[in-house]
Parts: sequence; C-alpha cells; structure tokens
Amino acid sequence: MEITRNEEEEEQKRIGIMRAFVECQDPSSKELDNLMLRRFLRARDLDVEKASQLLLKYLKWRREFVPKGCISESEIPNEIAHNKALLQGFDKKGCPILLLLGARHFQNQQPGGLDEFKRFVVYILDKMCSRLCLLKREC
Repeated sequence: MEITRNEEEEEQKRIGIMRAFVECQDPSSKELDNLMLRRFLRARDLDVEKASQLLLKYLKWRREFVPKGCISESEIPNEIAHNKALLQGFDKKGCPILLLLGARHFQNQQPGGLDEFKRFVVYILDKMCSRLCLLKREC
C-alpha cells in the first residue's frame, strides 16, 4: 500500500498532536521517537485519542513490568535454559530473524513460572527491537 504525500502530511500532523497530548500526561514519553508514536496511531486508524490512551497504557505497563528498563538473563534462567528462541542474523532486507522452537517450550509449573515466561517474551522482543534500532530502519 502506497501512502500519498497528503496522507503522510496528515499522519505527521496527528503524530505532533499525539506527542503533545501524551507528553502532558506522561513526561517520560519525550524520549519516544515518531516511529513508536506512528505504530500506535496506525493501530487505532489515526484516531489520536484512542492511540494516545493505548500508548499511555503501554507506558504504564512497561514501567510496572520492566522497572529496570530491561529484563536481564538472570531473571529468566529456566526459559533461557530451554534454548527455544534463537536470533539467526538478518534477512535480505536487513531485518532480524527470530527462530522459535515450539517443541522446546515446556510450561513452568513452579510458582511464578508464567511470569517468567512473560518476562522471557519481553526479553526476546527487546532483543529484536535493539537489532532493528542498530539498523535505523523499519522492516
């Protein structure tokens, strides 16, 4: 799908409005780039109010679930030991490749097992995003 110049200008205008609204509600959002805002805006069909609310919920969740800013391997030792997620370089466009081996996933029955799995998913997605950021491009 090709975006016209007018659609792009309208999107940029809405990103600016969204940024102003979100920064008033949560000053920590100033460090977010326009690509992050655009993802939330597009997810809500360019509805600034809905996208802003979704982004604010995400930021709140992120602060609560990942208070240090990232998940360390020491927080997810059981999940890492299964060796079920492998980052396998980059595709032809330069986007990172993640190989998930579902047969190696076993539900952790210990208390906190589900929480550890959720942290593992965040850890893997953060690793993927950091590789994207290294490339400074969008796949």
